[in-house]
Amino acid sequence: MKLVKDVVIASGEVVNELMWPPLAFGLVFFGGFVFLGLVTFSYRNVANRHRSKTSSSAHAPGHH
Repeated sequence: MKLVKDVVIASGEVVNELMWPPLAFGLVFFGGFVFLGLVTFSYRNVANRHRSKTSSSAHAPGHH
């Protein structure tokens, strides 16, 4: 029983300090997601920029 008591007492002493406040972590991750969203958005409609790739012969029957 003494072991359980010692573990409970020792567990209260563990302190994990963050290098920034939690709000800063949230803002950094939110900024990263916004950046990745902008990168993804920048690639929209890229296939339609090349006329030779979207010709009607590319969609002819019998081509897979």
